[in-house]
Amino acid sequence: MPSHHAWSHGRIGPGSQFLDPVVLQRIGNLELIARGVVEGFLHGLHRSPFFGQSVDFAEHRPYTPGDDLRRVDWKAFARTDRYYVKEFEAETNTNFTVLLDTSRSMAFGEGEVSKFDYGSFLAASLSFLTRKQGDRVGILTFDSEVRDVVPCSARHLELVLLTIDRSQPDRRGELGPALRDVMNRKGKRGLVALISDLYIDPEELRSPMNQLREMGSDVMVFHVLDSAELDLPYKGKVTLEDMETKEVLPMAPEELREEYRKSLTTHVAEMGRVLTSVGADHILADTSQPLDQALFHYLLARGDRMRTGTGRWASLS
Repeated sequence: MPSHHAWSHGRIGPGSQFLDPVVLQRIGNLELIARGVVEGFLHGLHRSPFFGQSVDFAEHRPYTPGDDLRRVDWKAFARTDRYYVKEFEAETNTNFTVLLDTSRSMAFGEGEVSKFDYGSFLAASLSFLTRKQGDRVGILTFDSEVRDVVPCSARHLELVLLTIDRSQPDRRGELGPALRDVMNRKGKRGLVALISDLYIDPEELRSPMNQLREMGSDVMVFHVLDSAELDLPYKGKVTLEDMETKEVLPMAPEELREEYRKSLTTHVAEMGRVLTSVGADHILADTSQPLDQALFHYLLARGDRMRTGTGRWASLS
């Protein structure tokens, strides 16, 4: 079973308050949220060693002592009699696609932050961080079918953020058919982050995940759950409503809590087993916890891929 624990860096650095989902919920602007999360996170890490190599020319800047002479543009010197250095955009050949679950069950949340809020913050932050590393970003949102598609591009970060911001978890979801639809639409190989509460039989994920892997993509699955779903903290007689079917169920939580926790633990463990068996990474994300764990998982996996060149994610569960 994938464990959910605090990493040693904890709430890192002066910008770490922007990793708290409750703080993020009060900001409102998704671009500010993503920027604050990523810059606070990277500031806490001091530096990130996972940035891509440059291949595309971006602009000139004046030469300064200490610059690599191999980067001097001698043609520009011949025209202007001044020394200019070529700057390059840190653009890699990698496409990064977020698959964001917008089904009705993602609207659940007992505190200030719903699963969808948390998933949106995570999707925006991962996209911002990925673009900062020089990769192309895109997104697909889905419930029972694909709703919005933004293809991967170096120029699409703002469009990705806008798509996340305008998405609403207001339709019934069926993850299996939606994922098969996503697979049929998926373009070039690259990095894929699925963000969902995974209300599905784990075995139903095997085929679409295998298909993604066969297409050459590396896959991370962020399994987003609310604290109340993890613990069933209610007392007395309560009535629960299924957010997908609207079916209501009267229950006494104290009588079912132990059995419920055992069942959930089994489900999460089986989900992790199936995903790991097809080469995907499974990260359990509690909406009450800061976003740094999810970002740290991403950087570790990305760093492993870049160092080894194998296209395989590190096993982090």
